Amino acid sequence: MSPYQYASVPGDGEKITGDTGRPVVPDRPIVPFIEGDGIGPDIWAATRHVVDAAVAKSFDGARGIAWMEVYAGEKANEVAGEWLPGETLAALTEFKVAIKGPLTTPVGGGIRSLNVTLRQVLDLYSCIRPVSWIPGVPSPVKEPHKVDMVVFRENTEDVYAGIEWASGTPEADRVRDFLMGDMGASIREASGIGIKPISPFGTKRHVAAAIRYALARGRDSVTLMHKGNIMKFTEGSFRDWGYEVAAERFPDSTVPEARLWEGEEADGRVVIKDRIADSMFQQVLLRPAEYSVVATPNLNGDYLSDACAAQVGGLGMAPGANVGDSVALFEATHGTAPKYAGLNRVNPGSLILSAAMMLEHLGWDEAARAIDRGLEGAVAAGRVTYDLERQMEGATRVSTLAFAETIVEHM
Repeated sequence: MSPYQYASVPGDGEKITGDTGRPVVPDRPIVPFIEGDGIGPDIWAATRHVVDAAVAKSFDGARGIAWMEVYAGEKANEVAGEWLPGETLAALTEFKVAIKGPLTTPVGGGIRSLNVTLRQVLDLYSCIRPVSWIPGVPSPVKEPHKVDMVVFRENTEDVYAGIEWASGTPEADRVRDFLMGDMGASIREASGIGIKPISPFGTKRHVAAAIRYALARGRDSVTLMHKGNIMKFTEGSFRDWGYEVAAERFPDSTVPEARLWEGEEADGRVVIKDRIADSMFQQVLLRPAEYSVVATPNLNGDYLSDACAAQVGGLGMAPGANVGDSVALFEATHGTAPKYAGLNRVNPGSLILSAAMMLEHLGWDEAARAIDRGLEGAVAAGRVTYDLERQMEGATRVSTLAFAETIVEHM
């Protein structure tokens, strides 16, 4: 008997085994998907079409994906009477690799954020956001082709821990009294109070994942972005622990940038750098080619990844994944845009590029590159969705599904 009440396990697929560092992938892996809310069904239909076509073209039918729908968000509430059924978490854990559209957050209590909940419950501690420009995509900067970065944002600590007390509450007053009395702090009356924990455990596993990514993909540096000049024992420690894990776990394949300043050569090793957060925002605009992988605490990465995405065309063309030791969940990086739901109008690029990331994770690079070629060809042909068409001279506006078909034609 199936352990799933609402989902159906495909009978023609097999499980992915191993861990996220070394997944063992059968020729027809079972991959759960969450359609998503709002525009989710529109962009998922387009993405599935593109992925299936890319896999079929790349492997002549020898490989394929056995898709398994699981539920979260509004559809889950309709089907199961709850926003995030336990069986969905069980399926993501069992099958290890999954993809999802954007999810709404229930209003008025309950789950604070379904996206945050998935990351925390499944311990998806690194949010990975590659940012690079597809030629022809409208950009607000002069040289978007110089942007080729991957932002690693820590997912479980810092502000995502959500430890705070509201102004005027007895709890906030108790915390204030303790900090002022026992700890010697100075805090204004009626302050709201929040705590941002950053640990050596959380930092080191996250930075180690960023370094492994750089080594596996031939990237030349990992930059630790922090505000350690002000917050010395949280963000400053993030910097210090990042250098420590590089020295402890990757001594022969990494080198601190400071040693290059002293005259040492990198000799193919990944250079470990660090930059103050406010300076980093200037750097990615003025000198983006100097940065490859950027590892950050949670809030810094939230800001930086969106700012970098803006340089290459916005969130509509920005992929993402949330990855832990045993589960990798790929997702669109934008919201649900409910006013466009069901109109077959919006840009599916973010989810399609996230699916290409997923194919890379499976080791199916040929199919991932087919998607890249298809997207570049579709943009070059000027057959794009409204958000791109209105900024491109001579372009033709097409629907979500027509854009997907154009991508397939150009693979």
